[in-house]
Amino acid sequence: MIRTAAVAGAFYPAAKPDLDRMLRELTDFEAEKRRAIAVIGPHAGYIYSGRVAGETYRQVALPGKLVILCPNHTGRGAPVAIMSEGVWRTPLGDAPIDTELALQLKRACPLLEEDAEAHQFEHSLEVHLPFLQFLRPAFSFVPINVGIGSLPELCQIGQAIASVIGARADPVLIVSSSDMTHYEPAERARQKDLKAIGAILDLDAEKLHRTVQEHRISMCGYAPTTAALFAARSLGARQAELVRYANSGDVTGDYASVVGYAGLVIW
Repeated sequence: MIRTAAVAGAFYPAAKPDLDRMLRELTDFEAEKRRAIAVIGPHAGYIYSGRVAGETYRQVALPGKLVILCPNHTGRGAPVAIMSEGVWRTPLGDAPIDTELALQLKRACPLLEEDAEAHQFEHSLEVHLPFLQFLRPAFSFVPINVGIGSLPELCQIGQAIASVIGARADPVLIVSSSDMTHYEPAERARQKDLKAIGAILDLDAEKLHRTVQEHRISMCGYAPTTAALFAARSLGARQAELVRYANSGDVTGDYASVVGYAGLVIW
């Protein structure tokens, strides 16, 4: 099946020349690339969070296979939805789903349900694909939409991802899509976000989950990020780095109500 772009023309340009130009601007700097276990990046419109995403991806030697985890903003579909065949189409072309890797993940984790509906209108995974297509034209990926927040279930998902990746000879990058605090004053958002970021830098999935709940941090992708941390830790992650933090006020000039964006690399 072909999953057509849902937010081209809204979150990023719908015309290939315009999208190419924007991605070139957002990734136009030198960076020493390193092999990473996981990346955490934002998913807002490119004018708001594109620089954070661009700087983060430029730090990483992108492999040919990825598992991309995203939150469920729409409420549609299965609680944990995977697609195991087809392509996702963007203005830059088709990004193929890695069927072999998807089937391995489904066997490893019974929570994963085959369901395209959860992905149909979800923007939070789609907006990562043009960056990947621009920086690493030939790749395949597995999309996983995480619509649950239970810590034991997120641990189960993360451990399953780690078991599959750890058994493979070829590298697979884990990507978690998340924005940070939503619609609070910039300084309060930063204070809250630094608590969540601190848990990620500690590679502590339980701490991230607990911190988000206790401090009521409106980090929309905390669930997929928690699962990604469980996976990264099982795969031997030893360090994480905050590449860039920003908020929407940096673009609009309105710091009274912002959305926070963070890009992190785990290796």
